[in-house]
Amino acid sequence: MQRILQPGEIESLDHTSFPRVLLPDTSSLFLDRANRIRQLAEGNPIADYLNFIASLVQAQHRAVQDLRVAEPEAAAIAQAQEFSSPLLPAADHLDPVWHQVLDGMLADLSGTGGLPAPLQPLIAELQATSTEERNALAKRLLTKELAARDVGMAPFAMAALQVVFARRASQLRAADVPYTDPATICPVCAAEPVASVVRIGGKMAGHRYLHCGCCATEWHMVRVKCSHCESTKGIHYQGLEGGKDVVLAETCDACGSYRKIVNQEKDPLAEPLADDLASLMLDLLMSENTRLQRASGNPLLFVAVAEPQADDSAAVPDLH
Repeated sequence: MQRILQPGEIESLDHTSFPRVLLPDTSSLFLDRANRIRQLAEGNPIADYLNFIASLVQAQHRAVQDLRVAEPEAAAIAQAQEFSSPLLPAADHLDPVWHQVLDGMLADLSGTGGLPAPLQPLIAELQATSTEERNALAKRLLTKELAARDVGMAPFAMAALQVVFARRASQLRAADVPYTDPATICPVCAAEPVASVVRIGGKMAGHRYLHCGCCATEWHMVRVKCSHCESTKGIHYQGLEGGKDVVLAETCDACGSYRKIVNQEKDPLAEPLADDLASLMLDLLMSENTRLQRASGNPLLFVAVAEPQADDSAAVPDLH
């Protein structure tokens, strides 16, 4: 009697198959990202901001090393797989440990050995913020309801959340991660991808993965397919002149959006979130020369892109 093989079983029969999901390695994730951001800051028009983010990411690396978070229950994994839904949607699964991570990072970044003096009042304000207010801020960040009053504190809070969500994702097995519908959101935390990346090395070489801006999980999507609406028609690529095509804007005529694709075949050190952040000039050119909308933002660029909603006081801090 014949039976239908499930996707996981089909892959297990093919020893040349490539990974469907790449879970983050938190022992090196943030360190590699910080080093890449510093490298890309050299000669960059937003070098001051990139160096600020590099310091923030370096603090993430220190914060994640001894972090312990709760693992999902077997029932939650089974339910997510049954309904093809994300395993632990970030906005609905805030682990209280994120406050501990935030406090540790703020202490790390405060004082004369931390961030520049103009940022110290933001750190002090966030240190004095209540648990309830912090949780409300986290919800607004994760549901894209950021207000102008939140802009200064947003990168710090999001960085702490990333540490917790990445650590949680790192404890999963690939077999735990469901096949989701739609396939354009993270199968672990339901966040949108910050960019896609063409990987090198091993069985993943040459394959394109979407990179979650929240938990750093990556999941496979074939090339020349819109990572926002999944259309395979009207896909084009645009880049900066002289940019060596490491970072391109993958545009879609069907939905009128774009998302960047980072190619490690062009630069082995390329890192999705870092290269996306450092290629802000490409975003500016896209906004000036096309009617296309960016499909999703960079989770550490709130300071630069959030628009005032209540007052005009929100602005990029002076990092000098």
